[in-house]
Amino acid sequence: MSAAGASTALAASSTRGVNGVALAVFVFFFLAVTVMGFLAARWRKAEQSANLDEWGLGGRSFGTWVTWFLLGGDLYTAYTFVAVPAAIYAAGAAGFFAVPYTILVYPLIFTFLPRLWSVSHKHGYVTTSDFVRGRFGSKGLSLAVALTGILATMPYIALQLVGIQAVLDVIGIGGGEHTNWFVKDLPLLIAFAVLAAYTYSSGLRAPALIAFVKDGLIYLVIIVAIVYIPIKLGGFDQIFHAAGKAFAEPGAVPGKPRGELTSGPNAQWAYATLALGSALALFMYPHSITATLSSRSRNVIRRNTTILPLYSLMLGLLALLGFMAIKAGTDIQGNPQLAVPQLFEDMFPSWFAGVAFAAIGIGALVPAAIMSIAAANLFTRNVYKDFLKPAATPEQEHKVAKLVSLLVKVGALVFVLTMDKTVAINFQLLGGIWILQTLPALVGGLFTRWFHRWALLTGWAVGMLYGTLAAYGVASPTQAHFGGSSKEIPGIGEIGYIGLTALVLNLVVTVVLTFVLKAMKAPEGVDETSPGDYTADIGDEGVSAELPSATAGAPAGH
Repeated sequence: MSAAGASTALAASSTRGVNGVALAVFVFFFLAVTVMGFLAARWRKAEQSANLDEWGLGGRSFGTWVTWFLLGGDLYTAYTFVAVPAAIYAAGAAGFFAVPYTILVYPLIFTFLPRLWSVSHKHGYVTTSDFVRGRFGSKGLSLAVALTGILATMPYIALQLVGIQAVLDVIGIGGGEHTNWFVKDLPLLIAFAVLAAYTYSSGLRAPALIAFVKDGLIYLVIIVAIVYIPIKLGGFDQIFHAAGKAFAEPGAVPGKPRGELTSGPNAQWAYATLALGSALALFMYPHSITATLSSRSRNVIRRNTTILPLYSLMLGLLALLGFMAIKAGTDIQGNPQLAVPQLFEDMFPSWFAGVAFAAIGIGALVPAAIMSIAAANLFTRNVYKDFLKPAATPEQEHKVAKLVSLLVKVGALVFVLTMDKTVAINFQLLGGIWILQTLPALVGGLFTRWFHRWALLTGWAVGMLYGTLAAYGVASPTQAHFGGSSKEIPGIGEIGYIGLTALVLNLVVTVVLTFVLKAMKAPEGVDETSPGDYTADIGDEGVSAELPSATAGAPAGH
């Protein structure tokens, strides 16, 4: 580990010694899901399995509950478990933006995800870039969407490994400050190797099966924590009183308090734009779409948008752990990411702390697997096949995707082991700004063909450039660049989310250029979709015929 805070935490944890009982419970659950990951290769396996539909989308056969657990495991990650309470612990009310944005996202996706599912199943699209290429007849625009997705996903995978590191730090594994780097990082390397192996073997079926265990553990831990810990701390009155007092103390910025217990008027623009921008971005990520396209019907998607808000309830309860860590006087050794794991270590019996650590650790494996599969699907379909080997067979696509999924995870591991955690966090924030710039092509394309492909590509480039430069200019108390994701909104003067400002600029450029290019009669490309494709279901005539591999050999049921 390269972060100074993490090294200090490792040294401190080694001084306290390894929590043997918690480690044993953690290892038990880790081994259990490892076995499940390898066995998943035989779950719902079709006769012809050497293709992206089977490996990368689970045969497009998942029902309501499998999809619900898969999407929940995909969106509510180990880093969510660690980072949301850490943000509350460090700054207070600002960290709660994650709760309204997950509430906002479900009505939004109800309007467009069923349409994306239908057209993707009709034409055999595996990625959003497949759809963009088919809708606008532009490999260049498709490539831009694919590369953006891969770039935005890489730091997201890295942060799942950061979540595992936080747990291992608190358990006490890895030695002291002067321990050889290989010995120090060996537990993380083992976890990575296991993740890579069963993802390679089983594809999307592995995280889909493991998600049942992961989400069950997380719900159990949060329910117990929200009842048990406040009782030990004297109730929520005492917890909020201690948090309010702590936030009133001077913070890292001279002359300003550490944070706010409730959001003040000066923070409202930043809070609202960050929540809205994050809601718009969440289902632009490739892993969200991969989990969505794995479902067996458009009604599965519609039902999931009504039951996924249960995870938002869980997230609100999870966020309160940040306040509890303040009241408990949790020793984070200068690293807020340790607030929740250390709180569990301090407050729970060792055996249940092990269960909680397993929930976080497994909560990293599920999304990391889905993210690596999604990135591999993008590269295989929209870089390898579109530009490197157009005549690639389904078997060749399958082999390339499995190899790329390994390379993506290796890249994330190198990122974690060689860079400071704060860099990984800030690059993930930058990834959110980037992925938001694909919204006009994807969501716009699902409802209209009016936008010109060249205008969409130019708008994307402008949004990416502005968002990157604006984020580069944001400083924090610990770094000069990429220190945050909020900056003054041009023309308004309020502090707001950079990604949303970049998206508005993107849309303005796209609309203006579309008028210009249409007036110049610039070639618009061939649209291979038709209006009926966007409402088709798997039982409709023509859909099943388009996708023999999605239905053949895949048993019905949930």
